[in-house]
Amino acid sequence: MSNVTRWNPVSEFEDLMNRYNRMFGLARTNERESKDMFSRSDWSPAVDIKETPEAFTIDAELPGMSKDDVKVTVQDGVLTIEGERKHEEESGDKKHHRVERFYGSFLRRFTLPDNVDENSVKASFKDGLLSLTLQKAEPKEPKAIEVDVQ
Repeated sequence: MSNVTRWNPVSEFEDLMNRYNRMFGLARTNERESKDMFSRSDWSPAVDIKETPEAFTIDAELPGMSKDDVKVTVQDGVLTIEGERKHEEESGDKKHHRVERFYGSFLRRFTLPDNVDENSVKASFKDGLLSLTLQKAEPKEPKAIEVDVQ
């Protein structure tokens, strides 16, 4: 009698995606994986970036967080969004059966185009959505420099 293993391409694809996600700190917890792996994993919130003739808008999904959990900075043409979503600890009367949400610290950086006024960044936070508006700067006119030939 020979052992026959049924090939399941969906299962193999899920395994491949789980390994890829773990490699980039995107792993979701499930019953088979250890708790320690996820206590130190970071995550990245999803963002939408939109452009109008006047400005750029960045919307970052941060459910379960408050504005005090998030820090936004602009320095040397780079916009940084960072923060931390803390994991709710189990208590005596509450037991977690499944945890699929991401916890821990995150850091997202975006290189700003040259036509953004770095001093115009405005931020709002409502219902777990961080919205940043970056006004476009007036285009700089090319400056002609006269060269003396001697």
